[in-house]
Amino acid sequence: MIHADDAGMAWSENKATQIGLLEGSISSTSLMVPCPWFYEMAQFCLAHPEVDYGIHLTLTGEWKTYPFKPCSPAGEVPSIVNSKGFFHAKRSPIKEYAKIEEVRQELKNQIDYVLSLGLKPTHLDSHMYTLGIRQDLIDLYIELGKEYNLPILLSEKLVSYTGEEPSNFVLPKKGCFESVYMASFNEFENGGLPLFYDQVLDTLPEGVSILLIHPALESLEMQQITFEHPNFGDEWRVEDANYFSSTHCRNKLDENGIELINWRSPEILKLLDA
Repeated sequence: MIHADDAGMAWSENKATQIGLLEGSISSTSLMVPCPWFYEMAQFCLAHPEVDYGIHLTLTGEWKTYPFKPCSPAGEVPSIVNSKGFFHAKRSPIKEYAKIEEVRQELKNQIDYVLSLGLKPTHLDSHMYTLGIRQDLIDLYIELGKEYNLPILLSEKLVSYTGEEPSNFVLPKKGCFESVYMASFNEFENGGLPLFYDQVLDTLPEGVSILLIHPALESLEMQQITFEHPNFGDEWRVEDANYFSSTHCRNKLDENGIELINWRSPEILKLLDA
């Protein structure tokens, strides 16, 4: 599965994701409900029911000049917002201060808004994997998946990407995805993302794997949003967009006998039940 995070974040992000879904090699995406361009991406998904999309549950907004507000009134969720009513930029304030009932309210509001528009998401996942930094957040994540009958992206590997130690948490014995790939800033700086993606596609193990990407078109919009944030910044996202809309990527998939799947695919459902 080639999965594009952050749809709804910006027009440039939406357009690159849409191109990748319809014409390129992106097989799944997830939508950030609190973001300014969520509604445009929602309308695209309604117009293209064949597209696989989930909800990118959001509790943080990492951009210096482009903060996100919760779907809940800030006064009702004070433990997850800063003094200006915006989400915190980093995971650490969530880990230290977030009250689980306020997190539950906000995430349910995000999911309920998606459903109110007539959208039919196929899964839930977590922006910056913030739901993987405390046991009660992990438990809530699992609870929401059961309540809404949606699979969730659970992964010890993604927990480790947050700096947490997965062994400190209790995760389900089934339904975790450990063949998960996402580029690091080191790989972006040393050799570039196309080299990393070529290596991943050339060496994928047999079975189900998920490659997480963050595409966006080259634009002044994306340059301003990611100002002073080169990690997952505008150049990074343009490299993702170009690679996964390219003939080279399609040929690489064919050469390696890789079948693109999504959250509706029987292979995923089988893995969740294993």
